[in-house]
Amino acid sequence: MVQKNKLKHADITEKILHVFFKKVYHQLGYGFLEKVYENAMALELRQMGLKVEQQAPINVYYGNAIVGVYYADLVVQDAVLVELKAAKTIDPAHEAQLLNYLRAT
Repeated sequence: MVQKNKLKHADITEKILHVFFKKVYHQLGYGFLEKVYENAMALELRQMGLKVEQQAPINVYYGNAIVGVYYADLVVQDAVLVELKAAKTIDPAHEAQLLNYLRAT
C-alpha cells in the first residue's frame, strides 16, 4: 500500500487509508457529501481504538496573534490531520487549502 518508511506517522496513516478505501468507500461509494464520509471514517477509526476528533479547531497565527480558526475534518491520535474532499479530482485550490492548514499547525 504505502511505503511506511516515507511517512512520519506511518502506522496511523496506514490505518486511515485502510479504513477509507477498504471500508468506507467500499461500502458508501461515490457521491456523498464530505460530512457523510467524515462521520463514517470517525466511526470506523474509533472502533479500531483510535482517538478521533471531528471538526477540530486549529488556530491560525500571524506572529503571536490568532487571526483565524479553521476546522480540520479529522485529527487522529493528535498526530494526523485528515482533510476530506468529495470531488472527482483534487484541484489546485484544494491543494493550497491543505498546505495552508498544515502551515497553521
